[in-house]
Amino acid sequence: MNLLQVNNLSKAYGEKQLFHNVNFGINQGQKVAFIAQNGMGKTSLLNIIMGIDIQDEGDVVIRKDIKISYLAQNPVFNNDQTIFEAVLDSENELFSIIKSYEDALEQLSVDDSDAAQDALQIAMAAMDIKSAWDYENKIKEVLFKLKISNLNQKVKSLSGGQRRKLALAKSLIEDVDLLLLDEPTNHLDIDMIEWLEKFLKGQKLSLLVVTHDRYFLDSVCDEIYELEYDGIYRYRGNYNYYVEKKAERIAIEISEQEKAQNLMRKEQEWMRRMPKARTTKSKARIDSFYDLEKKAKKVKREEVKDFKVKVSRIGNKILEVNHINKSFDENLIIKNFSHTFTKGERIGVVGPNGAGKSTFFNLVMGNIKPDKGSIVKGQTMVFGYFTQTGLNIKEDKRLIDIVKDVADEIPFGTSSTLSAAQFLHYFNFDYSTQHNYYRNLSGGEKRRLQLMLVFINNPNFLILDEPTNDLDIDTLNVLEEFLINYPGCLMVTTHDRAFLDSVVDHLFVFEGNGVVKDYHSNYSEYRALKRKKEREIKKIERSDKNDSYKKPKETKKKASFKEKQEFEQLNGIIETLTERKEELTELLNGGNGTPDDFTQWSIQFNDTSDKLDENELRWLELSEIIE
Repeated sequence: MNLLQVNNLSKAYGEKQLFHNVNFGINQGQKVAFIAQNGMGKTSLLNIIMGIDIQDEGDVVIRKDIKISYLAQNPVFNNDQTIFEAVLDSENELFSIIKSYEDALEQLSVDDSDAAQDALQIAMAAMDIKSAWDYENKIKEVLFKLKISNLNQKVKSLSGGQRRKLALAKSLIEDVDLLLLDEPTNHLDIDMIEWLEKFLKGQKLSLLVVTHDRYFLDSVCDEIYELEYDGIYRYRGNYNYYVEKKAERIAIEISEQEKAQNLMRKEQEWMRRMPKARTTKSKARIDSFYDLEKKAKKVKREEVKDFKVKVSRIGNKILEVNHINKSFDENLIIKNFSHTFTKGERIGVVGPNGAGKSTFFNLVMGNIKPDKGSIVKGQTMVFGYFTQTGLNIKEDKRLIDIVKDVADEIPFGTSSTLSAAQFLHYFNFDYSTQHNYYRNLSGGEKRRLQLMLVFINNPNFLILDEPTNDLDIDTLNVLEEFLINYPGCLMVTTHDRAFLDSVVDHLFVFEGNGVVKDYHSNYSEYRALKRKKEREIKKIERSDKNDSYKKPKETKKKASFKEKQEFEQLNGIIETLTERKEELTELLNGGNGTPDDFTQWSIQFNDTSDKLDENELRWLELSEIIE
């Protein structure tokens, strides 16, 4: 069943053509990743679908009887609402019933009167009648996993990242047929992203998601739609399949264009003789020439070029961190941490949001001071610091002036220099765009400009705080390649697991309560080790609990022999299913396999997850009887 159909859609802003003649549809059950280079109009297309923006040509057809939810890049809320009021749609009857129940609970906590107890009983009865308990559990799961805890907090007090999480929670909670998500993983830590992957895979809905997170894309989506100037290209498979087939397509297009150019040169000679279209044959040849000319002159979008930077000389002494401590009030961020950096180190800094990663970077940069300990920098160190906050630039400033404020001539590569205009053009800001205002850039273009400005001073130590947010996949691949070959030192924090696996060789893991551990592995290896330890702990806990169940309990009903046998067997079944689920997760995230393989693995993953949930629930039921 077709839920959404986009027909011949085109959009331009002034002279800048975003996309032209776009056609695609979303059917029931499809989960599609929507990708394109920065500035190509991904967000604009989603806004057109939702009626927030207006297309120049074409139309959007949405099935009348379906519900759609949309996570926008910049969500809008009523600042005077609480989180609970913002996340729940007052027009939804279930939401209203749950809101009444939550209000009754809150009232009872301050007023234990008969009236308050009666109100709670009425609210609970309404929850029973409408079977709202499961829906309430879903709401609480989403809010809990996204670490949205204070439901009475006012929206106006939230940061930009917290607003995005609130908007994501709202879109996930709503009972919809089609979900549109614009960069849902931005502002989420890796644990949240992995939970989101599992949540979306378990939902029976259709999905169109703009994302640059390649692991997320592989885990959640079964198709990739790529937006280019001349339309949409579809790839049914994972990210590696997309890369392979796109390379094949581009090679064919280049070959066909070269053939068309050669043939056009021959046909031009015939056209110069100005043939009169008196016969059907000559008229057809003239029409064919103009078609050939369009094909030969087809405009190909400019490929993202390699990053190049002239690295300043680096001495023997780089950076020493000596037994530093840092706290904010009662919140201990770093406790007694030391590390001596060596040439060429590439370190990933990981941990949940708020664990202290950005604080650590600011300590190294000298923006804040440690409570104890010292940080000593080598005399030859030139830092390039990419921050989460972005550039502090006036919105009405032109791009060319932004770069010229830093330098008129930029050292480039190993021996050459570029002017400010040449430097911008090299990073795919064409000469007409260079005189546009900063406010007109897309989010990804602003991040690309920020990276350029970090490179201008020839740093030999890069500190990158979430550099992957809003960057398109092509730019990410180029940045990865640059960092892999970068001869200086690197520290980077990002929620992009594929990026971490590619560019770092060990990790600083912020584990909370000031603990920072150094793991000599990439992220996936660290995560696999962590999961193995978690499984071992759960196995020990189950074993300990089993031992406690063997002790006689006078106050409990005795379990039957069959129930005891079943309970013993469940331990092995749960362990086997858990291991199989981990294996399937690794297969789905590994990037190796055919589209059919991924379809089968996805089916097996969902089936294994369902069986694991059922057996764990039965284990809990029996544990209550046997205890």
